[in-house]
Amino acid sequence: MKRLLRALFLILPLAAAPLAAQARINLAEAPIGRTSLPWWRARFARTLEQAKADPGAKIVWLGDSITYYWQRHGGHGYDDILPVWSHYYAPYAALDFGFIGDTTSSLIWRLDHGQVAGLHPRLVIILIGANNFGRVHWDATMTVPGIESVVASTRRRLPGSHILLLGVLPSIRAPWVDAQTTATNAALARHYASNADVTFIDVSHVLQKHGKTDASLYVDPRLTPPEPALHPNATGMARIAAFIQPTVEKYAR
Repeated sequence: MKRLLRALFLILPLAAAPLAAQARINLAEAPIGRTSLPWWRARFARTLEQAKADPGAKIVWLGDSITYYWQRHGGHGYDDILPVWSHYYAPYAALDFGFIGDTTSSLIWRLDHGQVAGLHPRLVIILIGANNFGRVHWDATMTVPGIESVVASTRRRLPGSHILLLGVLPSIRAPWVDAQTTATNAALARHYASNADVTFIDVSHVLQKHGKTDASLYVDPRLTPPEPALHPNATGMARIAAFIQPTVEKYAR
């Protein structure tokens, strides 16, 4: 029995070591593709073809479904967002690489697998992080390094491009999400305050009224059935585009 206990004592620390190492991995900054989803694989393939077809794009947007919504033309007015894109970004031959449901880790995977290969945009606009606070429930302490990893990866691949990093947009989902959004944006503002290659802008206030997120500026509450406010509608997206336009003109022209 003593020999058995001694053997277990010697083995257990070795077995526990890899588990401890895994525990230190921040999934929000690890490349995690969503290749098990056929539609996701198909969209990734299409965006790679877009990059090959339009190598002269002056602006590239990277993000999740909020970025994807730039192409939305729902036919109800409030969800006709494509005209806003056409007004603000078509003149720059901009590319929209937004993927529904993507987290920071999914975007990191895409960058690792050629998302911006062959491109030389003057400006890259990054809007990511909202889904980190969703089903995966990654808080600000995980999400901030994840967003920073996205920025660093983009910078390595596009050293000649300026990066415009937008803060995580406000939503109406839960108090916990509100707290994580605020903490994340504050940390990013501090981190990039004096970075010559990255401009951070928190656009939260253009989607708020009297300090609270304005549900009338979102698509989701008007769906059937209604959903929590997450995706800005045409008016909300136009407000975002107008607010960041001076920075866009500065670096993309």
